[in-house]
Amino acid sequence: MVIGVTLLGATGSIGVSTLDVLARHRDRFRAVALTANRDAPRLAEQCRQHRPEVAVMVDPDAAQRLRELLSDMPERPEILTGVEGLEQVAAMPATDYVMAAIVGAAGLRPTLAAARAGKRVLLANKESLVVAGALLMQAVSDHGAELLPIDSEHNAIFQCLPPSFRDGLPAVGVERILLTASGGPLRDWPLERFGSVTPEQACAHPTWAMGRKISVDSATMMNKGLEVIEACWLFGTDTDHIEVVIHPQSVIHSLVQYQDGSVLAQLGNPDMRTPITHAMAWPDRLDSGVAPLDLFEVARLDFEKPDLARFPCLSLAFQVARQGGTAPAVLNAANEIAVAAFLERRIDLPGIATIVGETLSALPSEGVAGRGLEFLLETDRRARECAQALVAERSL
Repeated sequence: MVIGVTLLGATGSIGVSTLDVLARHRDRFRAVALTANRDAPRLAEQCRQHRPEVAVMVDPDAAQRLRELLSDMPERPEILTGVEGLEQVAAMPATDYVMAAIVGAAGLRPTLAAARAGKRVLLANKESLVVAGALLMQAVSDHGAELLPIDSEHNAIFQCLPPSFRDGLPAVGVERILLTASGGPLRDWPLERFGSVTPEQACAHPTWAMGRKISVDSATMMNKGLEVIEACWLFGTDTDHIEVVIHPQSVIHSLVQYQDGSVLAQLGNPDMRTPITHAMAWPDRLDSGVAPLDLFEVARLDFEKPDLARFPCLSLAFQVARQGGTAPAVLNAANEIAVAAFLERRIDLPGIATIVGETLSALPSEGVAGRGLEFLLETDRRARECAQALVAERSL
């Protein structure tokens, strides 16, 4: 049987890598739905190559543009619009696996729809767990869905854990998770220069090719902070059992330390096709197209502790992970607003942590037990409004 795949966020870096994997294994996988926000020309090209049954453009004007671009295509896909279209293709019967690769909180609704439809959810959208971890994990449990992590670090941890890890990490002898981080492009910059960092410099990641938002998150290490929160949900643990380790070579993607002194690590070249292929083929293995790791070429592996004075966003994320409630949703929303403002050159890089911290102070955490998705989305909206007001006050 050929497995049907819906790709939420087809035109981004994860989407492009996923389509490369699909193309290598057409005997096992087919794209049944491709989605994008506004990039109609790129999605049109992908539709011609992969021939999905349905295409979704979130932006209505972009959807009309896509219709025009595909007007001469024989058996062209049905074209849907809006978040409702995303939710529809995430749950459609022809879909077996859903690659959740929409950046930010915008990916939350379709990811939940996929879980509630009992799909295998390949989670590249960490914000879904950060904003609504309890809701998403409950949906996975209630509807018999599978949740497999795509972030290279979480996928590495998944590979280093025994299948019974969901019974609790202590029950399988795990002492702690070691979450690796490259340190980003600013790891060795003097702190006094951070105020002059340009968006181009912040996005110049030394080892990974990523989108602009996640590249800035890597530069501030907010990305790693969000991954700490995500790891707590994925692996049923807390921050006392997670340690962040800076590893500039990005060859070891994460490690798991066991009570008997063993430490298991997953290594590989920094290429997202490895975790994508692993999650799509699991529990089997398939060729990903990634070059084999040459340890002689790597030659050395370095490790260091993160400097929280240099990376205050990481410190904020640890605080929020311990606090719980609505705090993670506020952190994520404020960060999205602040990063966008930095990319628009309205605030400097240190301003991102300042905006996030002040938003968290302005909106004290509330409990989420018994609250639904709309409550969390309202929290997200309020946090964005607060952060936008703070950005306006600080604009350069």
